[in-house]
Amino acid sequence: MSGCLKMFFFTAFIFSVNVYFNNLNAQNNPSGFKVIGFYTAKDDKAHISFVHEANRWFSQAAKEYNFIYDSTNNWDNLNEKFLSGYQIVLFLDTRPEAEPQREAFKKYMQNGGAWMGFHFCAFALTPSSYLQNWDWYHNEFLGSGSYVSNTWRPTAAILKVEDNNHPATKNLPDTFKSAPNEWYRWSNDLRKNPDIKILLSIDSTSFPLGTGPKLYEIWHSGYYPVVWTNVKYKMIYINMGHNDIDYENNTNKELSFTFDNPLQNKLIINALLWLGSKN
Repeated sequence: MSGCLKMFFFTAFIFSVNVYFNNLNAQNNPSGFKVIGFYTAKDDKAHISFVHEANRWFSQAAKEYNFIYDSTNNWDNLNEKFLSGYQIVLFLDTRPEAEPQREAFKKYMQNGGAWMGFHFCAFALTPSSYLQNWDWYHNEFLGSGSYVSNTWRPTAAILKVEDNNHPATKNLPDTFKSAPNEWYRWSNDLRKNPDIKILLSIDSTSFPLGTGPKLYEIWHSGYYPVVWTNVKYKMIYINMGHNDIDYENNTNKELSFTFDNPLQNKLIINALLWLGSKN
């Protein structure tokens, strides 16, 4: 057999193996779904850092898990026609502000769309630049109500898995250490909402959580959900999404990255594959 012919058969064999494993991967993972990430990426450098990091990470994950990832900072794309091309919507930092955008998102979710939101997208406080003026989103959909306070500086926490039967928490340990984050407290007690299933909370071994310098920025006790889903919708909220930035020395250097944590990444990809599944 000539060298050229051997090379032909070897190349054909490698191609066949790649096709086999790609098909096997497609069978084992919910593939072919499309994800659109909405973001604003203005003002807060920690949130901007996270948005850019998230867009890079989801783009890479799309290649590995066989889905399509797009992103946009044009919130006017939050309309029925545009959303019809996507099975999952992400809010990476903020929320829609215009009434037509809000109505389109509400209709999308009520008609079976899927959503994953991070950190600041749940923020609402009156008075602030992000008023609590969208009751369906903050009180019914998220269930959390208004923002109350947060820890500072961004620090890692020990997270406790509250429900290890949910697809998002599959194969996670009972507790694990998160990436550094600014943690939020809410006006509503999610434990009292029958539609809310809390998946992860801050474990008591994390306390004291935060370094200050203000005393109220350090938590010493309490119950703080950080990942949850509303069983009436196909959705999941993840409180992580605030990278640590060197503000104090005016360098604005990135000191931490949300997606540098393998177990936290497993949670996120588990959740995304669950949202993209047809079940």
